[in-house]
Amino acid sequence: MFIELMKCAEMDEQLALDPIDRQILQILQRDASLPVREISKKADVPPWSCRRRLERLEAAGVIKRRIALLDPKKLGLKLTAFVSVEVADHESATLADFTAKIAAMSEVMELYRLAGDADYGLRVAVPDMAAFDAFYRRLVTLAPLKRVTSRIALETIKSETAFPLFAMAEGAHGPLEPRHESKIRGAGAVAQFAAEVELFAK
Repeated sequence: MFIELMKCAEMDEQLALDPIDRQILQILQRDASLPVREISKKADVPPWSCRRRLERLEAAGVIKRRIALLDPKKLGLKLTAFVSVEVADHESATLADFTAKIAAMSEVMELYRLAGDADYGLRVAVPDMAAFDAFYRRLVTLAPLKRVTSRIALETIKSETAFPLFAMAEGAHGPLEPRHESKIRGAGAVAQFAAEVELFAK
């Protein structure tokens, strides 16, 4: 199980995330099936605080949903293609209809509107070249297109679903690291607990 987070650029606009929030999200991104008590242990925060934070993150839309992450190759989806599309007609109604039709195609895993020499970028998952050819033939009938460029992935070097939450925070706030139990024992742990109580008492 893993969680789908809001787009990186949108997260801080919706909710200010402190290091504890980021630690909890980091844990969930690796295994969203963990119970709250286990998450709280890994994040080294009280279970009630962990639960309150999770509720806040879900209510704010930072955690969009919790879903299962499947292996495409074991499902027979062995071919990944990246398709760039340049449309011939930029009329708003035409583009809206075109993107709606592309988004409805089950082979399309991701669809982006781009800046640069292409209007749209697609990531496509299909079983083989014959299936991709059938997809391509359907794609080019959806609207007048100026150019379609396809690139076939030969090897997956990295495929990650977890956002780099602590790296995101470094630029704005200086170096941030995941919280470790050894760093917050003793007086530090008492101060952290007091801060938690004050935070959620407001």
